[in-house]
Formats: sequence, structure tokens, C-alpha cells
Amino acid sequence: MTRRSPYPYWFVMPAAVIFTVLFLAPTALSFWFSLTNWDLFQASFIGLDNFYDFLSEPYLLRGLTNTLIFAIVTSGLKTVLGLLLAVQLTSGIFGQSLLRSVVFFPVLVSTIGVGLLFAEMMHPTDGAINVALSYIGIDGPGWLTNPSLALYSVALVDVWRGVGLATLIFIAGLAAISPEYYEAARIDGATRTQQFWRVTVPLVQPATNAVIILSLIGGLRLFDLIWAMTRGGPGFSSDVLASVIYKQYQSGFYGLSTAGNVILFALIAFIIAPLAWWLNRREVDQ
Repeated sequence: MTRRSPYPYWFVMPAAVIFTVLFLAPTALSFWFSLTNWDLFQASFIGLDNFYDFLSEPYLLRGLTNTLIFAIVTSGLKTVLGLLLAVQLTSGIFGQSLLRSVVFFPVLVSTIGVGLLFAEMMHPTDGAINVALSYIGIDGPGWLTNPSLALYSVALVDVWRGVGLATLIFIAGLAAISPEYYEAARIDGATRTQQFWRVTVPLVQPATNAVIILSLIGGLRLFDLIWAMTRGGPGFSSDVLASVIYKQYQSGFYGLSTAGNVILFALIAFIIAPLAWWLNRREVDQ
């Protein structure tokens, strides 16, 4: 029986050390601090009390509901709009390269900057959007001051900011489809609509899966755009789990907020892991 040489493992060591220091160690420390009464200088073990207190938050259910609504709405719109834009931007229309840059540009802008800009534009009286609507006789709503609209207004801004990345992923997916499939469909007499549903949608499935997963993760843990535009308000109408956690940090309950982060991590893993497995299995079946 020959003894395996340890030599190949030395090549893995640098990556293993970096992964341990930057990812595994902070994750383990987060789990530990979530079990303590922590004031940044001292930590005393208190068991699961932080988890119990966080789950007893009176507005936690509202934040959880808003988080799920926000993630589903933004992920769905980014997937649909991203695919439609990608199809248009690969159809040879005039100014195609310029239009691709325009669509992708919001991805490059700071999220906080986007949030502050749209918060001004959505002001109920002086905002550019309602002023423009008033010129055509429409009395614009309080986009960010109406509790029924605030969360969806932020969601639309997030879609505007992130649809460029979804479009880029779909363009890469469309480029991987062989033109022979479309040629065969045209010979069989398929219309452009039939080609879209019977050729494009099934063959772009890997890109669709990637957009759904990335958008859903981004929506579930989104904080910066919500905070820049509404700070969870009016009242608690646009609070999401990440903003509830941040408010605990602001109040100095570091162990409690760390427990909230652990719960958010578990929620994302609970949703994404089975969804990714199902989407990948569906892709293989196709």
C-alpha cells in the first residue's frame, strides 16, 4: 500500500488559511456572541436568551413579512424585466451597445446615493416625480410617506438599480444558445413569440436560475436602500429584518442584534438551499 504524499495539500493551504480567517472565524464568533450579553468589551454567556428576546420583538412579524414581500417582488421583476431587456438588447436594434451601457449604469452607482436621490425625487410635494405628474393633471401619492406604498416604492427603486446586472447575466445566457435552434424553429414555421417560449426560455434556464437566486438573496438581506429611503418608516411599515437588527445595534444591544443576524442567516439558508436544489434539478431534467 503506497502512502499518499502531503505535497499537494500545501497548494491548498493559502486558500484554506484565508477562508478560515476571513469567513469561518467571523462566522463562529458571531454564533458565540449571539449567546452572550455583549457590550463590545465584555461578553457573558446567557444561552439562548438573545434568540428568545429577538423572536419576542413586537414588530418582528411585520419585518419578516416585509422582507419576504420585498425579496419576492424584486426577484420576480428583475427576472422578468432582465430577460425581456436582454432579448431586446441582443436583437440587433439601433444603438444596442449604448443601450446596454445605459441599462447597466445604475449597478455602478452607490446604493446609498441612489436611495438619497430617489428619496428626494419621491417627496410628496416637492419631488420631481409628483411635480412631473402634476403637469398632466395627476395628483401623485406620498410614495414614501404612505404606509401602504413605502415598501413597494423602495422595491421599484431596487429593481431599477439591479435590473442591469440581471440583464447582463441573461445576455451571457442568450449568447450561449446556438443559432441553429432558432434556424430549425423558423424552418418549422415558428413565430417570434413561439421561438421565445419554446427555445429562448428553456435554453436560458441556467441564467434564469442564477438571477433568481442572486436577486432573492439580495432582497432578503437588503438594508442600505431601505435605510437611506425610509429608515423603516413611516412607523414600521417598511421595516425589514436587516433594519430591525440595525436598530438593535443602534440601541447598544450587540448580543441581541448578533442573534438577529444568525436568525437572518438561517432564514436565507432555509429558503435558498432547497430552492437552488429544485432549480438545478429542473435544469438537469430539461
